[in-house]
Amino acid sequence: MHTRIRKFNTRDTYPEQKLDNDLCQTVVARGSTVFVRGQVGQDLDTAVNVGVGDAAAQTEQAMANIEQLLSEAGATLGHICKVTIYLTDARFREPVYRVIGRWLKGVYPVSTGIVVAGLARPEWLVEVDVIAVIPEGTGT
Repeated sequence: MHTRIRKFNTRDTYPEQKLDNDLCQTVVARGSTVFVRGQVGQDLDTAVNVGVGDAAAQTEQAMANIEQLLSEAGATLGHICKVTIYLTDARFREPVYRVIGRWLKGVYPVSTGIVVAGLARPEWLVEVDVIAVIPEGTGT
C-alpha cells in the first residue's frame, strides 16, 4: 500500500468551490517514489498565503514546503528527479527559476516549465510540483 502524507479534503481547502475530493500533499509509492502535490506560496500548517504579488517569494515558500514534505516522506531535495513549474506569466520565469536553481543546486533534475492562464487561486502566481525517488537502501 502507498503511504499518504498530510491528507485533506478540498471542501476545507476551497470552501467557495463546493468541492469534496480526498487528497494528500505527498504519496510515497512502493516505498521509494515520492510524488509531491504542486506547492504554492502558502504555509503548509496555517494555509496563510505568503508573498502575494511576488512570484519569487511564493517560490521560496513553495520550495520550503517541498523540502518539508520530502523530509516527512523520508526523502531529501537531492532525491528529486522531475520538477514541473507552472507560471501565470512568462515574465516570472527568471525570478522563479533563480529561486528554484538555488534550492536545487547540484541536484540536476529534469524540468518542465508551463505558462498557464491561472492557478486554483488568483493570488497564486507559481506552482511547483516534484517527483523524487529515494535510492534503495536509504528509504523510509
